[in-house]
Amino acid sequence: MKFESILEEIDGFGPFQIAIIVLLCTPRIVLPCHFLLNNFIAAVPPHHCDISTLDNGGLFRNLTQAQRLTVSIPVRENGDPKSCEMFAEPQFQLLSNSSDSNDLQRVQCQSGWVYDNSTFTSTLATEWDLVCDRKSLTKTTGTIFFSGVMMGAIAFGFLCDKYGRKNTLLASYIMAMVFGFSSAFANSYILFAVLRFLTGFGLTGITINSVVLSIEWVDVGHRSFIGVIGSLAWSAGNMLLAGFAFLVNDWRTLIMTVTAPLGFAILTWWWIPESARWLLANGKMEKAQYYLDRCAKFNKRQKLSSKLKLETLSNIQILENQDKNYSYLDLFKTPKMRQLTLLTGIVWYGVASTYYGISLNISGFGLNMYLTHFIYAAIEVPAKLMVYFLLNIIGRRKCQAGTLLLTGTCIAINIFAPKGHGTFCFTTVFNH
Repeated sequence: MKFESILEEIDGFGPFQIAIIVLLCTPRIVLPCHFLLNNFIAAVPPHHCDISTLDNGGLFRNLTQAQRLTVSIPVRENGDPKSCEMFAEPQFQLLSNSSDSNDLQRVQCQSGWVYDNSTFTSTLATEWDLVCDRKSLTKTTGTIFFSGVMMGAIAFGFLCDKYGRKNTLLASYIMAMVFGFSSAFANSYILFAVLRFLTGFGLTGITINSVVLSIEWVDVGHRSFIGVIGSLAWSAGNMLLAGFAFLVNDWRTLIMTVTAPLGFAILTWWWIPESARWLLANGKMEKAQYYLDRCAKFNKRQKLSSKLKLETLSNIQILENQDKNYSYLDLFKTPKMRQLTLLTGIVWYGVASTYYGISLNISGFGLNMYLTHFIYAAIEVPAKLMVYFLLNIIGRRKCQAGTLLLTGTCIAINIFAPKGHGTFCFTTVFNH
C-alpha cells in the first residue's frame, strides 16, 4: 500500500486539509509584507542641502524660505532645488536674476540634508542620510535581504528533511519574528543590514515548510489547487502591505506592524500537524498513526487504527524509505535530472527577476506608489484563479510556456512604448 492510498481512505482533501491551509494563511500573508517592504522603508523623499547654518552676517533673517533656497541652492530644469549641490557662497544677485546660475561655483552639501516629510515621517534614507553618494545603499538593503532568502532556501531545504516540517516551521517563525522586530530597533545601517539578512533567512523557512506541509497532506488530484489557491495569501498580504504603508509612515513602526502577525502564527503552530509522509519515511510510525487518526476523525472518516495495524504502516514506511537519502547533488547525477534542473532554474530566474524587478520599482512609474502597489497585488487574484483553471485544461507545460511568452511580449512592447504610456503593459505581466 502506498501513502496516497491511505489519504484516499481518510479523505485526501477534507476539512482537515482546509484547516491546515487556514492555519498557514497568517505566516504566508507576512511573507510579501517583508519581501516587498523595501519599497516603503527605503523610499527616498525629495530633499535638498541643509542651509540652516548659513546666516551670512544675519542677512538671511530678512529672507523668506523660498528666497533662502534661491540664493543657496541651484535648481533643476523643472525649478525644484537640486538634491546634492549648493552654491559655495550665497548668491544674492539671483533674487533679481535667477536665470543665470550655470557658471556659479557649486559644492556638495556641507551640513546634511532637509527632507520632505509630507509622505514619509522617516525612512532608511532620512535616518542615515542614504542619498547622493550613498543612495545605492537603499537598494543594497534589498540585495542583502534576498541574499538571506537564498541562504535560507539552502539551509531549510536540508533542515526540514532532517528534523521535520513542523519543528523547522516553528524555528522559522521564531527566527523571523525575533530578527524582524530587532531590525526595527537597529541603531546603525550595518546592524540593520545584518538583521535584515537574518530575517530573510528565517522567512524562507516559512515559505518552504508551509508549501510542503500543505501539499504533503492532500491527494494528488488537489495539489494544483493547494499550490495555486494557497498562494492567494501572498496576494492578500501584498495588498495589505500597501494599506499598512499608507497608514504607518515611520519605517521602524512599519517593520513592527508587518512582523507582529508572526506572534499569532506561533500560537496557531500548536494545531498544525506534522507531515505523516515525513514521519513514515523516518520510521516514526506511532506518531504518523496519531496524525492520520486525527485527520480521519476531523474528516469524519473511520480511524486507521481499526483497519490498519502498525505492521501495515511499517510496510508503507519501507516503501517511503527506499532510496530516500537524497542530496542537492542528485539534481545533477542523471542527464534527465540535469536537464530538468537547468530548465526549471532558467524559468524560475526569469519569473523572479521579472516579478521583483517590477515590484521593487513601483516608484519608477511616477504614480501614487500606494495605489500602484495595491493594484499590482490585486491583479494577481484573478490571474491566479485563471491559471488554476488553465492548468487543468491545457496542462502545466502549455500554461507555463503561454504565460512566459505573454509576459515577454508585454515587456518588449513596453520597451518601445512612449515614455509615460508603458504602465498598462507592465501591469499585464502580473496576469501570471
